[in-house]
Amino acid sequence: MMRHLLSIADLSKVEALQILNTAEELARVSDGPMKKLPTLRGRTIVNLFAVDSTRSRISFEAAAKRLSADVINFSAKGSSVSKGESLKDTAQTLQAMGADAVIIRHSASGAAQRLADSQWMTGSVINAGDGTHEHPSQALLDAFTIRKHLAHGGDDLTGLHIAIVGDVLHSRVARSNVLLLTKLGAQVTLVAPPTLLPVGVESWPVKVSYDFDSVIATVDAVMMLRIQLERMTELFFPNAREYSRYFGLNKDRLAQMKPTAIVMHPGPMNRGLEITADSADSARSVILEQVTNGVSVRMAILYMLLAGSQEIGATE
Repeated sequence: MMRHLLSIADLSKVEALQILNTAEELARVSDGPMKKLPTLRGRTIVNLFAVDSTRSRISFEAAAKRLSADVINFSAKGSSVSKGESLKDTAQTLQAMGADAVIIRHSASGAAQRLADSQWMTGSVINAGDGTHEHPSQALLDAFTIRKHLAHGGDDLTGLHIAIVGDVLHSRVARSNVLLLTKLGAQVTLVAPPTLLPVGVESWPVKVSYDFDSVIATVDAVMMLRIQLERMTELFFPNAREYSRYFGLNKDRLAQMKPTAIVMHPGPMNRGLEITADSADSARSVILEQVTNGVSVRMAILYMLLAGSQEIGATE
């Protein structure tokens, strides 16, 4: 039974598919008249977000509440973290309050692993994004969305070709998606200027292209990544206009895609930079659906960590 979710690398293919299948079942429940399940009644889940977030924090909160858990939201701004409190002291405070699980987002890569490996607390740890390292729940919801649209009843993603385009260097979403999509049998191509690819990318189980136009017609899904201007301390490309011209998704590139291909983005979007407004709002776009699926997938993660052996819908 899983205890933490820190990295996609820690999941076997069987465990990943189990999360996706559980999410599918929970999505059916959420679509019904009674959205709430009593599964985690009496459990306390803490959202420990040391950096800003909209989608992930609200999505995890909605997921926990739909499973009837009590949720404590903790952000660095307005807490003792802004006064210099360490991760250890924060974790021990949460332990003293009886937290059953902590969902952590932190600017330092490896913060979630540090929390899980320490003896500071006994609850489950879920990594909601640590620095530029990983964001496992985002990769799981992306795989769930791709499978729903393109797998045609298949269990995994064998035979599908996914392009991940943009700022791979700073993207924890790209790292987690490469690990998961290849684990589930998909072929992945990274498309980016050389300056926005990490060192050692040639050892990753992916193809690399610097020419978006040569790849666009062959893919089943294109995942656009946000240009993370807040992490950029150097000049990675000449200017925004040139980046958009060579690596942005626009209506001309949209027209070259397969009839069944879908457009994805983890959000938040820089409209007009990596993706134009008409591409983001097109019929091919599943960007808002990713947000919806995120709640079901995060319900599945919490369910498997905290109530693994229970039947869905059973009371404690």
